[in-house]
Amino acid sequence: MTAALDIDRVSHSFGSVAALTDVSLHVPRGGFTALLGVNGAGKTTLFSLITRLYDNTSGTIRVAGHDLRRAPRQALARLGIVFQSRALDADLSVRQNLAYHAALHGIGRAEARVRIAEVLDQAGLTDKGGDRVSALSGGQTRRAEIARALIHRPDILLLDEATVGLDVKSRAEVLALTRRLIAEQGVSALWATHIMDEIQPDDDLVILHQGQILRRGRASNIAGRQGLTQAFLSLTGTPA
Repeated sequence: MTAALDIDRVSHSFGSVAALTDVSLHVPRGGFTALLGVNGAGKTTLFSLITRLYDNTSGTIRVAGHDLRRAPRQALARLGIVFQSRALDADLSVRQNLAYHAALHGIGRAEARVRIAEVLDQAGLTDKGGDRVSALSGGQTRRAEIARALIHRPDILLLDEATVGLDVKSRAEVLALTRRLIAEQGVSALWATHIMDEIQPDDDLVILHQGQILRRGRASNIAGRQGLTQAFLSLTGTPA
């Protein structure tokens, strides 16, 4: 089966500074892959390449089998994106934001109403559809952004530090929503984070440090007996 996301030997530089070096990773259909790295590891640069904010000039990126450089429209149409920075219009209601995003994807009004109801229910926000985004809590706003990313029914969600700035309860709710979408809807996810507590033992894990992949595999195998925190510190040379 075609993978949701395949990245093969992708590098990127800003002038003489290498941001990514020969990065390769694979997100299977219906899979959750955690991309773990400290701030500045290259996670956001990688997401910017996957979403075509930057042009990848080395290696290949395929989304649901579509080569990002050869067929960018088809590839990008299969992505649902939640960036670290907020993307909703705070002065509009949640439902208005979703309707606008649906229109950008060429979804007609009648179909958009059906899909908006669907994604609000999936995000646990059915009773918040008429509220302005500015009136939502941080966790509710994040769930609304996930609903927005789902409106065109993508194959894979990209979530870049989606829990930054949230309290513990809201962080858990956003992560639980993402995992539930995988289990119930078959959506795939690439979850970028610097928070090791968000990773479960059975997760596929990729450790990114200074633009290079240090380890990949099941989180429990990488952690071993010493635990994920100590394994990460050891791999990255970070002082305890």
